[in-house]
Amino acid sequence: MTLSLTHVHGDRITVAHGAAGTELFSYVYRPEAEWEAPKPYLHPVRTLSGAVVTDYRPNDHRWHKGLQLTASHLSGQNLWGGNTYVHGEGYLALPERVGSMAHVAFEEAGADAGRAVIAERLTWHPHGGELWAEEERRVEARDVDPDSGSWTLIWTSAVTNRRAEPLRFGSPTTHGRPAAGYTGLFWRGPRAFRGGRVFTATPAGPGRPGESAASPENNPMGSQAPWLAYVGEHDGRDGHATLVFEHAPSNDHAGEKGTHPAHWFVRSDPFAAVAPSWAFHEELVLEPGETLARTYRVVVADGAWDRERVAAHLAALGW
Repeated sequence: MTLSLTHVHGDRITVAHGAAGTELFSYVYRPEAEWEAPKPYLHPVRTLSGAVVTDYRPNDHRWHKGLQLTASHLSGQNLWGGNTYVHGEGYLALPERVGSMAHVAFEEAGADAGRAVIAERLTWHPHGGELWAEEERRVEARDVDPDSGSWTLIWTSAVTNRRAEPLRFGSPTTHGRPAAGYTGLFWRGPRAFRGGRVFTATPAGPGRPGESAASPENNPMGSQAPWLAYVGEHDGRDGHATLVFEHAPSNDHAGEKGTHPAHWFVRSDPFAAVAPSWAFHEELVLEPGETLARTYRVVVADGAWDRERVAAHLAALGW
């Protein structure tokens, strides 16, 4: 299926498919409100049938914007946006801690018959504007499959510490708030997706993570799994959509048991959100000059997929 790319310079790059030109996503790199920690993001993201599967500036969290890379607690700064969590005091308005991620240049932005690529250089800054990190980012759309009603987004980020001291990636949970380990790649789903079905590669059992609708004992929050799927039902049109978030095999499969060090942050209530958190239970420390590299696959599909269908589809894709 043919993919095309349109670049409105200084604003966004939009990727579309097919003769009808259905827009799969827009990559917006124009800086926005300072309080919301300006950074590039993808919104709207759509299924092949044109259904929107991201939210933008919802009234509960104005800094939630589609699919974006975030750093909620970074060496005392907030590159997530909005209020900052302080243990014992809750969320406080601390504008002097809100930083940004800035677009520098595109190394590549183009499309051929079956793939569209956006390769970008960015810089990360605390509120004062100093250079803290440089990032090389690659966003790729591919594997468009009308038969299954799905397409794939591959997101790769390599973040290099340019400070003279370590960068400490944390989260509200590493700072004392339970079950709030969000940082890294973050998806905010549409309001209609509240109460959606969540499942991972491992079937749930009593009292263990794996699958969740509303049942807390089966909530995969803070668990580890190679992938996690979220199924939501649309407002305004009939049907469902499924989003699958998967770690690449290259993502530091550390530890004696070979498990992935990231843990899933996922909510279906009071809103739909997913993040393969870099720092759920413990801080991630990046030494000066070192690079943190992560790659994720996001499958965007029409319909309500089950565990078996997700597993078969991912196995057929390969890396």
